Formats: sequence, C-alpha cells, structure tokens
Amino acid sequence: MKANKFYITTPIYYVNDQPHIGHAYTTILADVLSRYHRAGGQEVFFLTGLDEHGQKVQQAAEERGISPKEHCDEMAPRFLQLWEKLHIRNDDFIRTTETRHKKVVQSVLDKVYAAGDIYFDEYSGHYCVGCERFYTEKELEDGKCPQHQRELKLITEKNYFFKMSRYQQQLIDYIHEHPDFLQPTHRRNEILGFLRQPLGDLCISRPKSRLSWGIELPFDKEYVTYVWFDALLNYITAPGYGSDEQAFKKWWPVDIHLIGKDILMTHAIYWPTMLMSAGIDLPRTIFAHGWWLSGESKMSKSLGNVVDPLALIDQYGVDPVRYYLMREMVLGQDANFTMESFIKRYNSDLANDFGNLLSRVSRLIERNFDGVLPDPGTVTDAERKIREDALNMFVKVQELINALRVNEAIEETMQFIRGVNRYMEQQAPWKLVKSDLAAAGRVLYTAAEALRIGALLLQPVMPNRTKTVLEILGAENTGSTWGALKPGTVLRKHTPLFPRIEVPKHVNKKQTKTKPDTDVNVITYDEFKKIELRTAEVLAAEKVAGADRLLKLQIRVGEEQRQLVAGIAEYYRPEELIGKMIVIVANLKPAKIRGIESNGMLLAAKKGEKLTLVTVDKSSIESGAGIY
Repeated sequence: MKANKFYITTPIYYVNDQPHIGHAYTTILADVLSRYHRAGGQEVFFLTGLDEHGQKVQQAAEERGISPKEHCDEMAPRFLQLWEKLHIRNDDFIRTTETRHKKVVQSVLDKVYAAGDIYFDEYSGHYCVGCERFYTEKELEDGKCPQHQRELKLITEKNYFFKMSRYQQQLIDYIHEHPDFLQPTHRRNEILGFLRQPLGDLCISRPKSRLSWGIELPFDKEYVTYVWFDALLNYITAPGYGSDEQAFKKWWPVDIHLIGKDILMTHAIYWPTMLMSAGIDLPRTIFAHGWWLSGESKMSKSLGNVVDPLALIDQYGVDPVRYYLMREMVLGQDANFTMESFIKRYNSDLANDFGNLLSRVSRLIERNFDGVLPDPGTVTDAERKIREDALNMFVKVQELINALRVNEAIEETMQFIRGVNRYMEQQAPWKLVKSDLAAAGRVLYTAAEALRIGALLLQPVMPNRTKTVLEILGAENTGSTWGALKPGTVLRKHTPLFPRIEVPKHVNKKQTKTKPDTDVNVITYDEFKKIELRTAEVLAAEKVAGADRLLKLQIRVGEEQRQLVAGIAEYYRPEELIGKMIVIVANLKPAKIRGIESNGMLLAAKKGEKLTLVTVDKSSIESGAGIY
C-alpha cells in the first residue's frame, strides 16, 4: 500500500435487498480496518454504496407503478440508516445512478471500444434475472442457476461483447506474479483453476426493448450497459477517475476490495480484464470473505434464516454486535451465527473480562482513594511486565490487521486484558489496601493504565463503549505511550459497561446413571496391532462449505495421495496445516462426511477447549512411515 494512504471498499449492495447481517458484516469489517489504519496514522478513503441498475429494479418499480429512479430513492435510505446505526464512518457513499458514475461508465466503454475489445454478435444463453447474467450449459447445476437453484430461460438476442478472452493469459500471469492480488489463497487457487479452461467473452449490453433501466451505451443508443460492467466501475468513479486525476492518482490502486465469496468470479475475472483493456492499474488485493451460516445453510432471504442486525442492535447494543461479528469469523472462512454463541462470547469476553476489569478497578479506587487515580510510585517486575506487554501489543495488533487477521488481533488484545485480570488476582489490591495502601495504589494505577491501552486497541471494533472507558479514566485524547494516565485524575462514576446477559437455566431433573470410572472399553494387544498408524504430509487444506467445524485436507502418505475430512476448523486455519507431518489411522474404511469422501483419521490431543494435532518432525522422517 502507498505510504500513509489506505483505500478500502465494500462491494456495492443491491438496492432491492433488505439490509441483513451479510451487508452489516462486510461494512463493519471495512469500517474496523479503516479505523485501525487511521489510528496508525494513515489517511484513509473508505467507500461503500449501492448498485441501482438492472432488470430486478425495473421489474420492482413496474410492480409498484413508479419509475425505477423513484424506487431507488425510496430504497437507498434503508442502507444509510443502518450504516448510521452501526457507527459506520465511510468517506463516500456512491449510487450508480449518479451523474458522476454514468460519465465514468461511458468513458471507459468508449476507451474499451476504441481498443477494439468490443464487438457485436448474436448470442443464446440461459439468463438468470436474480444474478443478472447469462450462464453456459456447463455452469448450470441440474439445469438450474448455481446460485438461486431456479430453472433459467433460454434467451437468443443480438448484443455487444467484451473480448475478455484476449486477457486470459495476462490475468493468469498477473495472479502468479502478485500473490496478494487474490486472497485468501484457496480463492486464488479457485480462480486459477477456473482459468485453466478457455475463457469466453462477456456480453456487456442489454437491448432497451427488454431492459431500459441502465446506462446507455455511448456507441449505440438502442442498448444499455450490462449491470456488472456498470457496477464494478464504481470503485474508480469515487476516487476521481476522469474528473479529478490528482485525487485518483493519490488513491488508486485500491488497497483492499472486500467482497463476499459469491461474487468472486465477477471481481476476480470480469473486473481485472476490464481494467487491463482500459489501461488502468489493477487493485492491490481483492479479499473474498466467507458466508454467515445459520446452522448448516447460508443466511438467505429465500430460506427465511436471515438475522436482522437492527433487531440485534436494539436488544444488545451496537458495539457487542460489532465485536461478535469481528471476533467470530476467521476471514476467508464461513462462520456460524447462533444466539447461544453470541451470548457466550458477550458474557465471556465483554462482561467478564473487559467490563469486569473496569468495574473492579474503578470500584476499588472509589472506595479506597476517594475516586482519585493513585500514583504508581515505585514499580516492580510485575508492573514492568504489564507495561512491556502493553507496548508490544500495538505492534502485534497492527501486524495482524495488515495481514487481515482481524479475529486474531482482537483475541491478542483480549489475552492482554485477561493477563491484567490475572495480575489483579495475583496482587489482590483489595487485600493490600488494608496493609500497604501505596502498593495497592501501584497495582490499581497499573491496571487502569493497561485498561486504557486495551480500550485504545479495541476502539476500531467498539468505538462507543471504548470511548466511555476513556472518558471514565479521563483519558479521551491519549495515545500509545505508557503512563498517559495522570495520577490525581478524578474517575467518573459509571454504570456497568457490559451488563451480563442472563439466560434462564433449564434444569433437566431426569437423573441418568453414569458408568463407574473403571468401566472403560478394553482392547487386547492383538486388536491394537490391527490399527495402522502412519505419518502423512498435509499438501492442501480448505474449509468445507456449510460446515463451520470441518476442514478438507489433501495428504500424502508415502507415494499415495489421499483426502481426509477432520473436525478441526475451530482450532486451525487451513494455511497453518500445509506442510505439517501429521499422524493418521491409515487403514480405516473410507467414509462419507457431508458427502465428501474421507480416507483416514488424524490423531489429536484435546483438553478442555484446547486441541493440538499429533505431529512429527518432518526433517527426520518421511510421510508414510509407520508409528509403533
């Protein structure tokens, strides 16, 4: 990325959609990343907006008896209201019906046309109104749209086509030469796999006789622009393409395009080939995050399992919702939303760890120091350790944010907060006040200063509640330097930062008999010898779609390559596993797990909530070796 500049975008959302948790997640993620970069001293440009053209909008407007523009003007405020409620601090909100965008679309079309990359031809294809695109026979699933699972209409008509195929090899080369261009790695591999087949050309027009709601082609007034060719250009419209070249040069190329994995193809193939034709630099990173699942299914309006973010916010507040969404999803993988996991995360991290630390510190200072922050006096090794950890956290968190490991950055911060809670338990200032008031003051000052640092580190995620913490401590405009809290400051009184969510306990009165500890399954030595344990090297790993706990591994056992499905996604990211030499049960009968064949079982050790794979040193032993 450019020094001291950071440009981030969300996809532009379809104006007909009811804003849901998927929209909220991507926009909060972009907001959190932009806030971290601002806190790091960078100038930030954060763009979001709406896609307002296409057949679905035209049909919806016709059904309501109003113009498409009136329809869009009525729909757009729903998103703006949600962004305001979610405390989104975007720098621009673009709508594709704006004049500035129409000019850019027609300018790029003229440039691509002049380059000889647009031609006129007749075409037959299966058209999906929901996707607003044609599908080839090989792309259909049982004759249906792969996204909406609906039968499609075969349409034959004359249209304009973009010579996307001309740029296939150039795009392949670019992806290989720029490993950060498509992220995460398994999505990059997915696109490279698709590009092994011949790439067709892209139909980029719709006849006005069928669809009038769109941007008119500058070289043929009987046609409007295909909605994807129109929508994708929003990313260059906003920073000033064709209108403010100085601003455009300042911000472009974009540092991060955030998208959902369902629109990877359009962003990773259509978009870069369009830019290549127009002579515009490609984005630095296109990052496709996973889906929020409800149970085993993607949240979908048609399935009726979409979580309403407004209802969640009204019940629990904005910051807890922001925290949960950022902490729970590993970027690039799917995540499962349940109210049980939300409440558990809230009570554990926010009420118990963060909120309780504030309550303990402020209550003890109120009772024993008249609410005045005490002087730290002479510090010991315990305080020096807290200070060192605090200062290291700023570097560690920024590194994780730059690597787009947001959930890990949050967890590192929470581990620091937990460490401060342990420090409080070990030092026991509630006891020290009775025998050594100065020592108690030292501990409470240290905990308060560490709490301030924790609030600063979590501020991009929870801007409002952390602001409250800083106001209570009298530290609203402080930075990362240790010791910014001023002894003698009067702490403000406050209500609980994160009141616990009380869940009714359902007691199962039915008594069940348990087997005595000695009643275990016993096998003989001869039976044990039948189990074949072998070493196996992990070649590739990816998340199983629709299953938040499963990973699909490609492993090498000696000269044999196998596939194995394991329930370890909660403990290991796919990229962490590649290259590891694991131990498997090699002679199990192949089984189907979620319809995927699994040939073997890996070994792991688990205690409490921790799980560790059984591995061996690959430098000293080869894959396929027997374990005895």
